[in-house]
Amino acid sequence: MPQLSAYARTAPRLLKFAGILCVPACLLFLVGGSVAWAVNDPGLYRNGFQRYNTATRSGITDADLIAIGAELRRYFNTSTEPLSVRAPIYGIEQDVFNAREIAHMYDVKRLVRGTYWVAFGSGLWILATLVVGFAMQRRGYIGPAARLAVWGGAITLLAVVGVGLASIAAFDRLFLLFHQLSFANDLWILNPYTDYLLILFPGGFWFDATMRVALTSVLGAVLLLSAGVAVLSYLRWQSRRQPGAQNDAAAGN
Repeated sequence: MPQLSAYARTAPRLLKFAGILCVPACLLFLVGGSVAWAVNDPGLYRNGFQRYNTATRSGITDADLIAIGAELRRYFNTSTEPLSVRAPIYGIEQDVFNAREIAHMYDVKRLVRGTYWVAFGSGLWILATLVVGFAMQRRGYIGPAARLAVWGGAITLLAVVGVGLASIAAFDRLFLLFHQLSFANDLWILNPYTDYLLILFPGGFWFDATMRVALTSVLGAVLLLSAGVAVLSYLRWQSRRQPGAQNDAAAGN
């Protein structure tokens, strides 16, 4: 009995703590998932190549650019090392990336794979918390789960909109800071006139990709927030309705 009593006191506290962690987990899941989607979306590459006239600037045909994008996505999602991409450049078959770019792409791959794990881990934490919560409290956990959705959506919305506005105002500075914080070396410092990573993916491409991630994250946050508000509103409506129904029944008797 003492052990059962201790469990009865501890379990709700642990569940509440797990729920609090779900709020930042929502941010990590939505942003990490948006990054993973962008990295693996052929349309992002294709639209970027077209918008920035990459075929003309690089000497690589549109068809070969699409193939290069597919090779990069395959590289991110497999254990193959090192990156090896060949294509005709101004009609001459050759390696697209040099040794420095290849070394940097190894670091980028680790960052991308880390983002995958962040999205997966945060999503798993949210799912596990919901499963345990409903197992312990049944329908009584609907309200707490809805509040977690509201807080998770709101925090994500504020954070992503803030970063998005800062990116619009000073993207180059933020992009530089991102590289300084994310990489322990200077392999990311490349020549935009000779290194094909920058020729294929100029600064404008990365700004567009950032806005795409921000927009996707915001849409996810709005959906999460709206669902939470809708559920809480229904629960309030239901709680106000029930006493009235009980009073009517009593009056009829």
